[in-house]
Amino acid sequence: MDNSHPAHPAHAPHSSHPSHSSRSSPPSGRTVVVTGGTRGVGAGIARAFAAAGARVVACARRPPPEEPAAGVEFVPLDLRDPPAVRAFFDALPRLDVLVNNAGGAPYRLLADADAERHARVVELNLLAPLTASLAAYEHLRRARGAVVMVGSVSGSRPSPGTAAYGAAKAGLEHLARSMAVEWAPHVRVNTLVVGMVRTELSHLHYGGEEGVEAVARTVPLGRLAVPDDIGAAAVFLASDAAAYISGASLLVHGGGERPAFLDAATADRDSRGKGTG
Repeated sequence: MDNSHPAHPAHAPHSSHPSHSSRSSPPSGRTVVVTGGTRGVGAGIARAFAAAGARVVACARRPPPEEPAAGVEFVPLDLRDPPAVRAFFDALPRLDVLVNNAGGAPYRLLADADAERHARVVELNLLAPLTASLAAYEHLRRARGAVVMVGSVSGSRPSPGTAAYGAAKAGLEHLARSMAVEWAPHVRVNTLVVGMVRTELSHLHYGGEEGVEAVARTVPLGRLAVPDDIGAAAVFLASDAAAYISGASLLVHGGGERPAFLDAATADRDSRGKGTG
């Protein structure tokens, strides 16, 4: 950070910057769209905004496996269909927050599929959030709203078996930073960089309960996240508590992943990795 320029005094009488009062305070009364908001992390985000008093629209290709939480409305939408996405947002009477959560990818080594198959992963995880954000822009600008991108730690480390997904998430984080500059001061844009989350699909990634528990032990906080953890962070980034936060990446990963070399090394094995509390 360049601190060479003097800061404007906090009591400056004339300021072109919007005050907190120009935004609605908590999410209560706001309209929030959560893409992919019917399962897993997306459902947790939708629940969190609804619990905070927002009107939540959860859109996805498939309906939720169970009745949505109170305050959450489901609308079917294929985010890889740009005309349908534009029509969906045009039909909304207002929009205050867009959470670009839809995404994911199966385990697939690069050489085991053609480029077209990998391109579909990039389309869902990078181009679809761009399509939704552009379609939502006029609503968000009028509301002085916020965009929350749901990124992944896979975008900042090697992701064997999900390389196209990791590349797309790296691109999504960069897109959010550039969008935050282009759309300021009317729209704030941030990214949640999400670590490992326990959902109804965890067994596909980590195996049975024994595998899930083993993976959880690699996280400094000793557990995987749950969808409500991600939901709370998304509500924060959309709230007035984050009114001066834009172009940022918030790590929600329980402290990250324990470096593998620590378990392989033999020096200081007795003391390494123990907490100080």
